[in-house]
Amino acid sequence: MTEGVFGRETGHEQVVHCQDPVTGLKAIIAVYSTALGPALGGTRFYPYAREEDALTDVLALSKGMAYKNALAGLDLGGGKAVIIGDPAKDKSEALLRAYGRFVQSLGGRYITACDVGTYVADMDVVARETKYVTGRSPDDGGAGDSSVLTAFGVFQGMRAAAGHRWGTTDLAGRRVGVSGVGKVGFILVGHLVDAGAHVVVTDVSGAAIDRVRAAHPGVEVVPDAETLVRTPLDVFAPCALGGALNDETVPVLATEIVCGAANNQLAHPGVEKQLVDRGILYAPDYLVNAGGVIQVSDELHGFDFARAKRKATAIFDTTKAVFALGDAEGVPPATAADRLAERRMSEVGRLRSILLP
Repeated sequence: MTEGVFGRETGHEQVVHCQDPVTGLKAIIAVYSTALGPALGGTRFYPYAREEDALTDVLALSKGMAYKNALAGLDLGGGKAVIIGDPAKDKSEALLRAYGRFVQSLGGRYITACDVGTYVADMDVVARETKYVTGRSPDDGGAGDSSVLTAFGVFQGMRAAAGHRWGTTDLAGRRVGVSGVGKVGFILVGHLVDAGAHVVVTDVSGAAIDRVRAAHPGVEVVPDAETLVRTPLDVFAPCALGGALNDETVPVLATEIVCGAANNQLAHPGVEKQLVDRGILYAPDYLVNAGGVIQVSDELHGFDFARAKRKATAIFDTTKAVFALGDAEGVPPATAADRLAERRMSEVGRLRSILLP
């Protein structure tokens, strides 16, 4: 295990590179902030082409988690981990348990959970080597699949965005495009169909599309994300990997609202201003997709689904507050969300300077 401190460059408190040649584990754990508490964030298992790509991803994701946890009102900091490899080929009990030991070695500064390429069953294996893990199965005392409240929170944020744009939170009859119908996107489609929306979907996985069609035969399917962003919509919901809002997609987006579950949707700083210039209302990703971290964080207090869902319902009010602040201060919603999160990290985080006996 090697450590690097990137404070002046990225603002991170700690970045740890983990390697175990016997199991094939190559991982990076990034702790952005512990101002509000231990850094909670998922573990992404992905076949990065280069270690540099993995590092770039984990740095961005861990910062996003700090802002997400702060805005969600949790007493938790932000962190993230990536395991470099193909989960379909490289994942094993030994590798996951080796990873668990690295998490344990940080002494609770970082608490892990599921993300792309990792599942509840994986967290049960990781938990055999560390107590700093959430997203476990109900049989193991955990919250189960966090996609449930992630999708629910996105739906609440979408209702708040609709209210801000159209004066009603009712999505009945609205045309909503969902790009990526995996774990979260599939559940979100169910909420939208139940709400009476006309849903248009796309995914790179034929199996994912077949699953949606089987559950919701009335859903419209388009061949790819490039087609979906050009399709006339009321709401566009990016629910796959990050970077969906970029210099190529924003100029051709045919929607009034963007509200989806994907992390790091803005490809680079300035995209949020492009959205404003085009009259598109953007619900910040880390604000509306916080339902999952709210769900798994509830494990730290003895999991209760009803309590976690009540907390996730508050995403509706927080989204309204972000839009209101943006309007009051004349800034994009993404900037307003950052300001609220930074304010909480600063104001609440400073209380740690008051020493307790």
